[in-house]
Amino acid sequence: MSRISQAFTALRKRGERALVPYFTAGDPSLRVTRQLLSEAARQGADLIELGMPFSDPLADGPVIQRASQRALASGVTLARLLELVREARGELSIPLVLLTYYNPVLAFGLKAFAQAAIEAGVDGVIVADLPPEEAGPLSVEARAAGLDLIHLVAPTSPPERMRMIARRSRGFVYAVSLTGVTGARAELPPDLAQYLRDLRAVTTKPICVGFGLSTPEQAAAVARYADGVIVGSAIVRLVEAHQGSEQLVAEVGRFIASLKAPLRSSR
Repeated sequence: MSRISQAFTALRKRGERALVPYFTAGDPSLRVTRQLLSEAARQGADLIELGMPFSDPLADGPVIQRASQRALASGVTLARLLELVREARGELSIPLVLLTYYNPVLAFGLKAFAQAAIEAGVDGVIVADLPPEEAGPLSVEARAAGLDLIHLVAPTSPPERMRMIARRSRGFVYAVSLTGVTGARAELPPDLAQYLRDLRAVTTKPICVGFGLSTPEQAAAVARYADGVIVGSAIVRLVEAHQGSEQLVAEVGRFIASLKAPLRSSR
């Protein structure tokens, strides 16, 4: 059983939902990212999603695009990201999931990437622009290395496609809450509950919801229907607002604690 599966099993036993904060690796620096990982775990994060900065992040909104640009400008590469994970893993026991696009993985080499990720301490990978129909070669290498390949399902997916995506996902299924790019939204989509019920009907795997979630109230609402809540842009915006401040890590930690609080009791 992977570290991701173990985490969800433990959460279910405690009657909790998972909080999965997202950070862009290297924003504002790799050193601070490592501090943020430790603080997130200390404040209640159950898994952490670590974004590989990419020059053409099609699924990301302006907040994460700016973070990627800052990280790339400071020289972050996939190799340096994996080194960060290797260094942080000694302090972290919770699962780490890498979010990337396919080009960096392909350039690194599929087998080499899967093996290097596992050796560094990565537990799962989400490739935002790789549909499951085209993921066969990476899936083979990921499975052989013990790396969970996590796929995204959209609210526009019909039931048969939902079933196929869920079947091919390992660790959990990433349910995109809305059509469009990442970014905080004032309100949740009105049909989100039905969408998650439809997805739940075709899989027993954990379901984590991301895109557009930014407040403890939204986290609590989503937790009624899902196993985990992924919060990205709201955290990255906080990092951006406090970059250069000695309070950056503490401010982000307080926000993560507020997001986790409503997830400690089950629906």
